[in-house]
Amino acid sequence: MVNGMGRINLIGRVYDGGLATFRDSVRFYGVATGKGPPMAPSQPKSGLFVGINKGHVVTKRELPPRPVDRKGKATKRVTFVRNLIREVAGFAPYEKRITELLKVGKDKRALKVAKRKLGTHKRAKKKREEMAGVIRKMRSAGVHTDKKK
Repeated sequence: MVNGMGRINLIGRVYDGGLATFRDSVRFYGVATGKGPPMAPSQPKSGLFVGINKGHVVTKRELPPRPVDRKGKATKRVTFVRNLIREVAGFAPYEKRITELLKVGKDKRALKVAKRKLGTHKRAKKKREEMAGVIRKMRSAGVHTDKKK
């Protein structure tokens, strides 16, 4: 209990204890994400304590960039090492299968194979594009992988 009034859960209901349930958040936000409602562009505060734009007027501080903002950015060294490993080790069997499927025009099947191996649709789409880029690069270089000569 907070001030003897109870707490307010995610959807504005007052309750006497425990935690807001996952079901409540799904019911309120419509999806099972932990993120909450989408953010609308903020309007300037009016300085009043009532109304749509209620709140104290403040100036937004310009903060320096944080190190975590660089997370995942490929540096020159990382790119070089990845390219070297790709050159030495070659492609994984599932990547070879995806390239073969793309060569015969079965993009959807290639996506399904990639999704099965990688786990998510987003990763699968990225891998399919990567393999399509490899095929484009091979074709522009004039390399043919015909087995009958």
